[in-house]
Amino acid sequence: MKLPLNKDALPILSALASDTRIAIIEQLSKRKMNVGELAEALGISQPVAAKHINVLAKAGIIKTQRLPGKQGVQKQSVLRVDNIDIEFPRKVNLAYESSTISLPVGQYTSCHVTPTCGLATTKGIIGELDEPRYFMDPQRFDASILWFTTGYVEYNLVNPIKDTQNLEMIDISMELGSEFPQGNNNWPSDITFSFNGQDIGLYTSPGDFIDKRGYYNPDWYDSGINQYGVKVTLRITNGGCWINGRQVSEFSFDDVAITKPLWTFRIAAKEDAANAGGCTLYGKGFGNYDQNIEVKSYYTDKDGDSLTYDEDRQTKQTEANMGMPNNLAE
Repeated sequence: MKLPLNKDALPILSALASDTRIAIIEQLSKRKMNVGELAEALGISQPVAAKHINVLAKAGIIKTQRLPGKQGVQKQSVLRVDNIDIEFPRKVNLAYESSTISLPVGQYTSCHVTPTCGLATTKGIIGELDEPRYFMDPQRFDASILWFTTGYVEYNLVNPIKDTQNLEMIDISMELGSEFPQGNNNWPSDITFSFNGQDIGLYTSPGDFIDKRGYYNPDWYDSGINQYGVKVTLRITNGGCWINGRQVSEFSFDDVAITKPLWTFRIAAKEDAANAGGCTLYGKGFGNYDQNIEVKSYYTDKDGDSLTYDEDRQTKQTEANMGMPNNLAE
């Protein structure tokens, strides 16, 4: 029996709020019994037993049947249910809803990079290779791959969570590799992720892979440079941060000011890293995963009902992405 927890449930809950009636249920779980048998088993009078049986019957927990017995037809009580599942108005563990922002790799709002470096659209190289100034070229918004030796690219993200929602976790996935002139499969690089100005995790890329062409690389793209990377998923929760399923820090939502209306996400290859091996960021149309930077926010509704995320998210995200980059290397 499924029992929604509301005023209609009171007769059933009241029927169960008695030691004697619980004992009657225990007896009837073994076999059918008449009022006399129940009274004898419990050590109570038959009128008292009959009163308790009537309460349980009105609640729908038991029923009485006229069945043949040793002394003719008798009224016997039998259980009608073997389980009661009480359904609370709000579930403790709600199914998560989610919203996803697909962020092209060229839509950073701040950067500082050093050679070797470059960026390209699916149609061609933007500007000249190893010239950091082209990271400010207007064509960068269409870039689907970029690489640099040291420095960072930083993205603005609209906080998609409404006041009526609870943020549960954020997944940020991307395809990453190291950066080495002409490629090097064995070239580890420490790549640092920052969220709202706080370093929250470090991923060590194993190399700048060139042993085979990236599955989605356009035909014009040179086979002798960065070909593909590793899919990396950064997860931010209220209990810490994980990279590809391994916890990398204990920073929580409170540590990264998660309620700010605008989030910042930075990918950096620091000059003083233990493995200073650069960074290659693959977007849609390059590498082995045909995707942009995917930012997926999981949330629940504070009132227990799922809400649909605003349809104006993409417009807001475009506005956030239109900020001009600053701190560019000269």
